Amino acid sequence: MSASRWTPDSTPIGASSESGVRKKPRRGLRRAGIAAVVVLGLILISTVINAVLESSEKSGKAAYGERIAVGSGALNVYRNGPEDGQPIVLLSGLGTPAPGLDFAPLVRELKGFNAIVVEGFGYGYSDMEAPPRTNENISSELHEALAKLQVQKPYVLAGHSIAGFYMLDYVNRYPGEVSAVVGIDASIPKAGDGPAPDPEPDLNWQKALAFTGIVRAVSAANPDFVDPASDAYTDDELQRMRLMTSWNYGSPAVADETARIANNAAALRGVTYPDHLPVLAFIADDGSGSAEAKTAATQDLLKNVTRHEIVTLEGHHYLHWTQSRRMAEGIRTFLTSTDG
Repeated sequence: MSASRWTPDSTPIGASSESGVRKKPRRGLRRAGIAAVVVLGLILISTVINAVLESSEKSGKAAYGERIAVGSGALNVYRNGPEDGQPIVLLSGLGTPAPGLDFAPLVRELKGFNAIVVEGFGYGYSDMEAPPRTNENISSELHEALAKLQVQKPYVLAGHSIAGFYMLDYVNRYPGEVSAVVGIDASIPKAGDGPAPDPEPDLNWQKALAFTGIVRAVSAANPDFVDPASDAYTDDELQRMRLMTSWNYGSPAVADETARIANNAAALRGVTYPDHLPVLAFIADDGSGSAEAKTAATQDLLKNVTRHEIVTLEGHHYLHWTQSRRMAEGIRTFLTSTDG
């Protein structure tokens, strides 16, 4: 048999090329590395652009409302209506980026009321970081803000979604300061087996999406993704809400509040509204069949309350986007009958 021919730059004839096999995965790793560098570069560029735009936007648009020193930080409060009108304090649902704007349709319908939107830590123009978002802290911060504003007592508390937790805690912690409660598809604490562990520090992916400009890009490419499903807002309000979504999405305070939902619910196990405190509850009926369960849970919560009313309105969870007129009429009628 003849020997295989061989040269320094070749593999023996008939032998497999091990070096060729090795080169393929190396090429794949090299391409993956290049792609990763490109992606990281784009993220870095997007982050820088987002920071520059956010700084420019915040300096170019005057903030609505006024900041009130509370604890170690400051809450933003937006007020509309006569100071001698009946005070109604509005509390937003979880993660609402701009409560002062989100409630605009309802505030406009509440003519004659001294409407006060208190933006909690992590919301609107309030500070984005805060102490642990427990029921107690949230209630005490609200109480301090209203005291510093010298809001006339007693006032009406109106809250959307998760604010149902805090209103229930507040009226029991500060009895006699609230004349009535209005729930806007308000959350009702569900008793579990026990409290969940306190949240541990973790990577805040939502904040990362906002910080790197991804939220801004999504809202710019598809405004409907962040805009309220309503025609009750002005163009300026919609533009501001888009901007504030990119600023506030995934704020540290809201991330902590989200992680404490189970514990806050457990802390309210067995807590009810005072017997003689009037409560009006609006329930959203979006056609999914969930309204029946929400109504039953609300009836159970309010079974001890002498003066209460449950009103079901057609619409999604954010009823004040589309049903503000009917809600304002219902609030006036309920409060008038309560006073009588």
